[in-house]
Amino acid sequence: MIRPPHLLFCLLAALLATGAARAGETRVAVASNFLDTARELAARFEKRSGHRLLLSSASSGKLYAQIRNGAPFDLFLSADAERPQRLVEAGLADTGHLRTYAVGRLVFWAPGHPGDAGACRRHLEGLKRLAMANPRTAPYGAAAREVLEALGRDPASLRLVLGENIAQAYSFVASGGVEGGFVAAAQLARRDPPPPGCRWPVPESLHPPLRQQLVLLRRGRANPAALAFFDFLAGEEAREAIRRSGYDLP
Repeated sequence: MIRPPHLLFCLLAALLATGAARAGETRVAVASNFLDTARELAARFEKRSGHRLLLSSASSGKLYAQIRNGAPFDLFLSADAERPQRLVEAGLADTGHLRTYAVGRLVFWAPGHPGDAGACRRHLEGLKRLAMANPRTAPYGAAAREVLEALGRDPASLRLVLGENIAQAYSFVASGGVEGGFVAAAQLARRDPPPPGCRWPVPESLHPPLRQQLVLLRRGRANPAALAFFDFLAGEEAREAIRRSGYDLP
């Protein structure tokens, strides 16, 4: 049976309309350390689902403040567990959609200083000026401060170059503005070729664990795209991408 051309056109239009209706858009707040990985995951998710993700990145503290002040986000991927929990307690997020998606690792990196991890630690102990994220707004910065104190280095006696977030701290070190600094392991793991210099992977015993939590915000409860991305991040494909990016898995 041959269908009239106008009927085929109508069927095609109906199919396209159905697909458009099913596709959605969601706004995601992403901690700076996770942005590169989030971009990779977003591209995979969009290709498979047809949904569109709008990513916004800053320090966890800054994003938290924006959400508290009414910023229109559906999901929050924080670099800590504290701020998502606060949003749940404030009634701004869903306790049933709260989980750890990655565990971050802190590294001291000195691009112009060759050597192994031991040499890198000794170099850190002699430095008077180094970079790190602002401990008041960035979980990786708070962890770096804990490390300095555990090593007997008084942060107040050092010339600390504070980045607004861990991405800016990385930039300070990579540009040569400082000899070394604390960065996220994922920032180094994703670079090809590997960045030069020495690295000291900071033992987890020197700072509280960097449990990075994801939470569905109140605005996203009725958003199919937000719910779908929340579920996608728990899948094996996403978990493997997160692991390859230099994170530990919960």
